[in-house]
Amino acid sequence: MKLTGMNWESSAAGFVLSGGRSGRMGIEKATACLAGKPLIVYALGILRQAGLTASIAGARVPLSLFAPVVADSELDRGPLGGICAALASTSAQRAVFLPVDLPLLPASLVTFLLARAESADAAITVVEVNGFVQTFPAVIEQSALPVLRVELAAGKGGCLAAFNFAGGVLGKPILVLPLEIAVNEGRVVHPDGLPEECWFLNVNAAADLVRAEAYLAGRIA
Repeated sequence: MKLTGMNWESSAAGFVLSGGRSGRMGIEKATACLAGKPLIVYALGILRQAGLTASIAGARVPLSLFAPVVADSELDRGPLGGICAALASTSAQRAVFLPVDLPLLPASLVTFLLARAESADAAITVVEVNGFVQTFPAVIEQSALPVLRVELAAGKGGCLAAFNFAGGVLGKPILVLPLEIAVNEGRVVHPDGLPEECWFLNVNAAADLVRAEAYLAGRIA
């Protein structure tokens, strides 16, 4: 059963994390083009296809033409600052966080994670791929914000460690969902037919853009 396109109304909001320095790309990552479209457009599109309102958390260049931007005063302290700023900006019970450099993720993965987060009443929900827990996409409950702020203030910018700590404090261990099971059950599919081994390609450098474009064109290597 595919969940793409559900309307979460006020229960959830989507945010693209776009505050990185883009040092390996050589240009601003959010506006780097993949198959003629900026990466920020892909990320926002994934969230919108999942039925979420989409905003941008943190930006080093003007991106307000693409979506509302939530200012992040902690840009130099990693994505955890953007997560805290985004959670503080919304009244939604949960927020979905997606980095700008994962353009090949299917929207059905976002909706699957969010649906499972709601049904399990999880504070934080992420996916596991081939036995490795992925930091993003992540579904985070509002209740985690105070704990994540403490971690940020303490200089502990590692997101996955902060997620696990927040889950422990709240008495809600992080919910980790194996991607392979969701795919085998038909709950997560890619609209372009890309196999799941392509979905988590991080587009951090120019060579990654070339590889991602080959995937989109069906030239998978």
